[in-house]
Amino acid sequence: MTSSETLDVIARRYACRAFQDTPVPPEILRAIAEAGVRSPSAVNRQPWRLTVISDRTAIDDIGRVGLENLKAADEAGYDRVMSRGGILLYNAPAMIIISTEPLDSDFPVALDAGIVTATVALAATSLGVDTCVAAMPGRAFQGANGQTLKAKYLPAGYDFAITVLLGYAAQAGTPHAPDFSKIAYL
Repeated sequence: MTSSETLDVIARRYACRAFQDTPVPPEILRAIAEAGVRSPSAVNRQPWRLTVISDRTAIDDIGRVGLENLKAADEAGYDRVMSRGGILLYNAPAMIIISTEPLDSDFPVALDAGIVTATVALAATSLGVDTCVAAMPGRAFQGANGQTLKAKYLPAGYDFAITVLLGYAAQAGTPHAPDFSKIAYL
């Protein structure tokens, strides 16, 4: 099999769902965020912004409000989170929220956010930081109580797209087993 540093990083990345309390150093968070803004986007419109959060109070607020809103909107989703320990953000000591601006055209902002997400997750893994790509924190920015958090943590005029939770694993994780049958060669 062909190998490279990049391919090795892709192969070892996994969804970490239990983080240590150890903070991610600010210079590492900066490097990860700067990698994210180097991501390509359709017609280079860059319809996204990255919000790096490492303040424990802010992360706890997002987790708490997200869990409250999840309970109100999606009982099955709430029960699933509660069955895994009731911690929405897996004790992550840092997160990068990727938010997008609505565009006046049909440009694929969700696709662009996905590209940034992949770049952030792979940059973090390459620097020894574990990640979990999570949409569930978006619940924190919905409803009446979510508008306060949205104004506090997202740029004006932008909407939550996705989050990458960042930290160091509390226990070793394993990447998913790839299903190579999903590839067709023509």
